[in-house]
Amino acid sequence: MEDGIIKTAPDREKAKSILKMVETTLEMIDTIDSKKFSSHIVKEYYEVVRELISVILLLDGYKTHGEGAHKKLIDYMEKNYGDFKGHEISLIDDLRVVRNKIAYNGFFVTDDYLERKKKDILMIIDKLRIIIYKKL
Repeated sequence: MEDGIIKTAPDREKAKSILKMVETTLEMIDTIDSKKFSSHIVKEYYEVVRELISVILLLDGYKTHGEGAHKKLIDYMEKNYGDFKGHEISLIDDLRVVRNKIAYNGFFVTDDYLERKKKDILMIIDKLRIIIYKKL
């Protein structure tokens, strides 16, 4: 395919296992105080979205690797899944950037950032799940 994306055999069992982990992460998020731990929740939501996109690639028979692998996941969705609108792709990429700031720079997001974005994040998660369940 393109640089950083490798053709692999689709792996439904691995996809199901990752999906199960995603569901437990979402359960965990629901138990966290969003005012106190908004940065952690944003980081976890990004990880959920990233894992769901990885599952889609896995079911399509691809995986990413190397420098910029997370960005390549987002690019793959943009190129191959036209049902994702520009603002949704932008939000996923924004979450990636914010997650990196949190993970590598100790950045804190405000709870109002989470409040403003949560509905759209959950809609993206639902959209990704629908694609996955159709493929499984």
